[in-house]
Amino acid sequence: MKLGYHVGYWGSGPTPGALEAITEADRLGFDSVWSAEAYGSDAFTPLAWWGSATERVKLGTNIVQMSARTPTATAMSALTMDHLSGGRFVLGLGASGPQVVEGWYGQPYPKPLARTREYVEIVRRVLAREAPVTFDGEFYQLPHPGGAKLGKPLKPTVHPLRGDLPIYLAAEGPKNVALSAEICDGWLPLFFSPKSDAFYRAALEEGFARPGARRSLADFEVPASVPVLVHDDVEEAAALIKPSLALYIGGMGAKDANFHLDVFVRMGYEDVAAKVQELYLDGRKQEAAAAIPTALVEDISLIGPPSKIREELAEWEKTVVTTLLVRGDAPSLRRIAEALS
Repeated sequence: MKLGYHVGYWGSGPTPGALEAITEADRLGFDSVWSAEAYGSDAFTPLAWWGSATERVKLGTNIVQMSARTPTATAMSALTMDHLSGGRFVLGLGASGPQVVEGWYGQPYPKPLARTREYVEIVRRVLAREAPVTFDGEFYQLPHPGGAKLGKPLKPTVHPLRGDLPIYLAAEGPKNVALSAEICDGWLPLFFSPKSDAFYRAALEEGFARPGARRSLADFEVPASVPVLVHDDVEEAAALIKPSLALYIGGMGAKDANFHLDVFVRMGYEDVAAKVQELYLDGRKQEAAAAIPTALVEDISLIGPPSKIREELAEWEKTVVTTLLVRGDAPSLRRIAEALS
């Protein structure tokens, strides 16, 4: 199983020690480095800035929010990054959620799967550069049919380095996971558990079986964001992860439209998830974190002494996951690499 480093998105400012950690990941032989965005820092700029100090690792976005940019703008950034990195770029896309899409970007959220299908198709047409790009979809039209009525079909002035640049899709629900298998080259899961492998494997196989699917499970990438924390005390390690889980389960999304919460419900933690959300939305964030059992943390993480981590890694290696995306500073990455070697 490969290792990747996920620098994430910024908090109130640039991530401390990010450059050191990224260059250390490159030195340690990690397969990839990933950036993210929410509604602060963007995904492309930090990846280009810090990624310029690397020589070998793939550079990916996990994720670029589709509502933030038109499909052609995203394709422009992708082909630019691919040239600057010498063919090491991976475009990771995601729909985000209705609170961010409609509240921050001012775009409508309904029918995210249909929007995603059109978006990816336009990006692929730009990167293929076979003809001026036209598209007549439900959500995207090129050229625009209104306005000054002077729009003309165009193709990028820059010749893409790779016309088949890999595109991965972040997805949590089974329909979106199946879509990733049908139209993309990889799937970016969040809160994956080996216990859920059969569920997601079935969703992927549904997508692979559709007419025109690009890949099969044999050549499809699944880089999963997995907390890995080398620590002598499992309870203390879990306590460091619980606040972040409480945020996603309890406060990341609307009360009745939290896709992260749904993941844990499918995992069998419906009562826990409901309690965590109730406490978090009531402003009792510490209690929300405390309500998360260590067993839940262990389901989606690799935590504890190196011997425990190596033993549990065997279960992850049986799953569809191809890369573990980990976080931490440079010393943490060295400990993780040693524990997983």
